[in-house]
This record gives sequence, structure tokens and C-alpha cells, in this order.
Amino acid sequence: MSVPDAAATAETVVDEILSAVVADETVLEEIIAGVLARGHVLLEDVPGTGKTLTARSFATALGLEFSRIQFTPDLMPSDVTGSYVFEEETGEFHFTPGPVFANVVLADEINRAPPKTQSALLEAMEEGQVTVDGETHDLPNPFVVIATQNPVEQEGTFELPEAQRDRFMIKTSLGYPDADGTRELIDRRADRDRPDPTVDPIVDRETVRELQRVPETVTVEGPLRDYVGAVCRATRTDGRVDVGVSPRGVQRLFEVSRAWAVLEGRDYVAPDDVKSVAPAALAHRLVLTPEASVEGVSRRAVVDSVLDDVEVPAMNPESAKQ
Repeated sequence: MSVPDAAATAETVVDEILSAVVADETVLEEIIAGVLARGHVLLEDVPGTGKTLTARSFATALGLEFSRIQFTPDLMPSDVTGSYVFEEETGEFHFTPGPVFANVVLADEINRAPPKTQSALLEAMEEGQVTVDGETHDLPNPFVVIATQNPVEQEGTFELPEAQRDRFMIKTSLGYPDADGTRELIDRRADRDRPDPTVDPIVDRETVRELQRVPETVTVEGPLRDYVGAVCRATRTDGRVDVGVSPRGVQRLFEVSRAWAVLEGRDYVAPDDVKSVAPAALAHRLVLTPEASVEGVSRRAVVDSVLDDVEVPAMNPESAKQ
């Protein structure tokens, strides 16, 4: 699949989702960029903003098998990964896969479960497999976790472990709908006899695999590679940050920048691609100092200031295409 074909397909998928979900198009583009880059997505918002509907709509539009896990305080790791069940007929233990065995897994309200259960997803997200009682089981391909979480200030929530936040390629927020979006929601509620908009499959699983291979063909010139590294290193020297972007985070920014270039219909990465995705790809990886947290400094503000401070390389589009 060529880059223009991939860009057109991704645009069609986003348009289909927008027909049913009231959301900012940029947020949906960030999510599909994460999918193209073979990453996982974290959606944070207050209840009732459409996080679950968005995740389900993506699975439907992409023609992928969907599974939903409702995270609760009493959820056990085996409820996520599956477990071995003894069968009296055969006298043997048989592995029963958990809901994590799907192409798109919605981890709903992930931060309402204790850290031990949250960590059950770590191996699945990083390795595409789970290990139960010493036996390793491969997960389907493609495999994408779309997790939703409520703001940590809400009652009954747990802060995600730093190691788990680092596994998410993208963290974004749907936010409240604008005036037109709010009116659309009201109109849908007023006319109950009219069926709610639904999402139709646009592609299938094999096409999604082809889409995920396209970013691997995108050129990233040396100066841009240095720029990605410089932006990430700058987060580690910012006085408001205790822990900056990890080496894994550097790689993820590189990967999702290529995916964003594909969405823009280009076979090379430009500085604007890095700038566009850096806040969603880096902010959640930062650990702020206690002083910065008390002062109400946001992680995204730190990333924005880093992007302002780091020198942007001059690019020659013609050489980048070669």
C-alpha cells in the first residue's frame, strides 16, 4: 500500500467515526496515528464524554475483533489474561483465554483497578503475549489497547504506574463537545425514533496490517532524527521535571511521527509532524517535581516549552524524499 492510499484510507476511517461520534477530528487523528504506529492509546476524561463509544467505533471501522474489560477495584489479573481450568472429563488443565485476546481491547476506567491488576496488561502491551502459570500465549495481530481513565482527582481512582504509562504511545483527551457538538447530542436525544448513527466497517484486519507497514517506509532524515532526540533529552534537563522521557519514549515519538507523516500524505517526516504529535506522545511520560505539581504545572505545558526552546532543523523536502 502506498502512502497516498494509506492517507486516504485513514481519512475515510476517521470520517466514518465522526459520523457517529461527537469528537474533535484532531483527537481521532492522534488515535489512528497510534494504531498505524502499532502503539496503544490512553484516553483521559471525565465520565460521559464518549470514550467508550470512540474505542468501540474504531474497532468497528477497522473491522477488528473487539473486547471490553471493565476495570473495577476487585478485578483480578486472571480476569484480564485468562486462566487454566481443570476439566474433569480429561483430567487435565485447559487454558481459557481472557478478554485480552482480541484485536482491539478496551480497558475501560483502567485506573479504577489496583496497580497489581493494571500491571497484568504490561506484558501484553509490550510483547504482544501473556504468560500464565509459566506458559506463554501469543495475542492476536494486530493488537491495540485503548484504555480509558478518569482524572486521578476523582474518588476511587489509582494513579497508573509510571512503567504502564510509558507503554502507551499516545495519551489524549476527547474534551467537552463544542456548541455544534452539544446541539447534535441534544437533537439525538430529542428524536428517539431516529436510530442513533452507527459505524460501518471500512477496512478489514489484513488491510490494517498493511496500513501498519506503511510508516516503516517513511524517510526520516538525520537532522530530524537528531531533533527527535534533542526534544526528548530536553525534557530530562527541565527544572520542573523529576523524570524525563525514557529511551522507549524516544522510539515511540519517532514511530508516531512517521505515522503522522503518512496521515499528511507524505513519505518523509517534517519538523511539523514531530511538533504535532509530541504533546500527545511525550507529556504522559513525564514525572513532575513536587514543587511543579503544587504550582499546577501541566505536563503538556512542559512539552510545549521544550518544543519552543529546541532548535528546529532546516529541512530540504527534495532531499528528504530521496
